Amino acid sequence: MKSIKKTNTIRSFTIYGVLGFFSIVYLVPLFWMVSTSLKPDTQIMSIPMRWLPDPPQWSNYSEAVKSFPFFRYTANTVFITLMNVLGNTLTASLVAYSFSKLQWKGRNLLFYITIATMFIPGQVLIIPVYIIFTQLGWVNTYLPLIVPAFCGGGAFNIFLLRQFFVSIPDELMESARIDGASEFRIFTRIVLPLSKPALFTVALFTVVFTWNDFFGPLIYLHDPSMWTLAIGLRGFQQQYSTNWNLLMAASTLTALPLIILYFVAQDKMIRGFTLRTGIK
Repeated sequence: MKSIKKTNTIRSFTIYGVLGFFSIVYLVPLFWMVSTSLKPDTQIMSIPMRWLPDPPQWSNYSEAVKSFPFFRYTANTVFITLMNVLGNTLTASLVAYSFSKLQWKGRNLLFYITIATMFIPGQVLIIPVYIIFTQLGWVNTYLPLIVPAFCGGGAFNIFLLRQFFVSIPDELMESARIDGASEFRIFTRIVLPLSKPALFTVALFTVVFTWNDFFGPLIYLHDPSMWTLAIGLRGFQQQYSTNWNLLMAASTLTALPLIILYFVAQDKMIRGFTLRTGIK
């Protein structure tokens, strides 16, 4: 009994030790970014290296915000992100419901083809997609960054939601059909409320990808007033390449919404899984 307890203790210590080590590895760059954002110019490249600013220069944040159109870029990024979240969660859930709960000829074949598109490198589609958007006159507008989200929501999101919808008992939908409920009513009143964990996951992935997206805005947005934070930070770096404290302050402000959103969404996802378990 003691040997088993000792083995479990060693195993737990090893697991938590490894997790703690990699957590520190991932947190060091974040800590260095925040620390550098508060340092005066004389302490950034000092030898020996200074881990903590002395004293903290909180004015770096206000100066960084005033140095480029931070709030304008934030508003642009928020708008594109919200539209992508709406488009991905709405259309991906509709397609996933069709693949999982509706019976029609060729359903599985089309689902496999949809999943196969995940293996196509995005670089292969850059030129044809750009030509299409150019012919539509959408270049230098937000449409190329928003409209694709309303065209199915992406193969990965469809796969994720479809797999979750399959786990919902068909008896719930059959009883609703017997009561005269339409497919749309079943989808909105039964399937979606039970799928909060998966929907939150899709929304969270969409927010992270869209907020950090650099390549899409770089290609389609030529007007500086339409830039997102990712492009704005690049322009800020080119303008203030030696002011690392201001650059790190702007980067910290850019990453802060995602960090806050992670903790908020994490709590909601856990509660959603708890509700799902209780219903099951």
